Amino acid sequence: MKNIQSFIALIIIAISFLSLRFSTINSNSSQKIVTTWDAFGYYMYLPSEFIYKDVKNLNWISKIDSNYHVTGGNLYQAISIQKSKNTFTNRYLTGVAIMQSPFFFIGHQLAKLFHEPLDGFSWPYQFSIMFAAISWAVLGFYFLRKVLLKFFNDQVAALTLILIALASNLIQYVAIDSGMSHAYIFPLYAIVLWLTIIWHETPKMWIAFLLGFIIGLCVISRPTELIIIFIPLFWDTSDKIAKKMKWQMVQKNKLHLCLCVAGGIIALLPQFAYWKYTTGQFVFDVGSKWYFLNPWFRVLIGPEKGWFLYTPIALLMIFGMFKLKGTKFKKSVLTFCLLNIWIVISWSDWRYGASYSTRALTHSYPVFALPLACIIQYIMSFKKNIIIYSVALCFIFLNFYQIRIYNQGTIENFSPFLLK
Repeated sequence: MKNIQSFIALIIIAISFLSLRFSTINSNSSQKIVTTWDAFGYYMYLPSEFIYKDVKNLNWISKIDSNYHVTGGNLYQAISIQKSKNTFTNRYLTGVAIMQSPFFFIGHQLAKLFHEPLDGFSWPYQFSIMFAAISWAVLGFYFLRKVLLKFFNDQVAALTLILIALASNLIQYVAIDSGMSHAYIFPLYAIVLWLTIIWHETPKMWIAFLLGFIIGLCVISRPTELIIIFIPLFWDTSDKIAKKMKWQMVQKNKLHLCLCVAGGIIALLPQFAYWKYTTGQFVFDVGSKWYFLNPWFRVLIGPEKGWFLYTPIALLMIFGMFKLKGTKFKKSVLTFCLLNIWIVISWSDWRYGASYSTRALTHSYPVFALPLACIIQYIMSFKKNIIIYSVALCFIFLNFYQIRIYNQGTIENFSPFLLK
């Protein structure tokens, strides 16, 4: 079989996600709730619409919260619109719920089959959301593998996949905190990369439309993901000749650009419709603060959440950016990664709530995987594979150790490197 190493890596990743997921489910599995706090905000569209038929007044939440404790003590997930009429709009956007919906319906049918409460929060729904995150993440790695094999050999692709999956904080948000947005946006980034590549190889209208649709779905999952447009926009424009040929191709396929925009607008329609119904406006400001001129560098190097401390594989991603010369993706990857990091470290809540490392970067790892693969390829060119494999094993061991103590509550306020 061709490219067997990266295929085996894909299987190892899926097994690892499932194993960690099962290892965290204790004997009281029916009480394992993943749709809490922020995850509740993303998820509550589904029970609101399909069970309670109440997306505006949210009268059903108080009873659910008393049974399952999903809001975190106060309903910060919703914004009050008219107190006199007790109307609300969700602070979180619809994209994640759209991606969770097939699994929600499976959970609903399982609840009927096992005679569990049809309330959207009993164990069949929770298990369905747990495995929704894993399913979407594995799909993301499937497409990421296809992307990597376009530019790197099988060995480099395999090791890159393993490091992204097992040596980074992504696994926490796939296999444990399964209700968060990151496992769902991760595959969207991988698919955007793949569609960008195949459109540049053979421009087709359906590719352009789907590319716009996936970008739109990213935006209604987390609005800051709009910067994903720099991937197809700057792809294959790293030198003057390539840039000229790229825009000549765009000129020849102007209809494709229109279809891309149309796909994005169609993806945004559910969000516009929801806002119009709950607020009377097609676009509503859910409220966020940014300090772009005074960002929090502690997000990268601080002892509490520092990306480079808790996810040291990130350092290889950064070093890999110096090895992008001559690649078709140099300009798009550099532009996206640097802008993405700046946006993440500029948000007012630099802790990003309860989180392991810098969780707001995890879903964009398909893009960071390209410079990571570049640095791995560079190291392997010296025929010293034992070095990179030893480093990989150390990073994986460290990551699993940190995840264990993080979920025990030990790693909340200081770096594990400082533990005695």
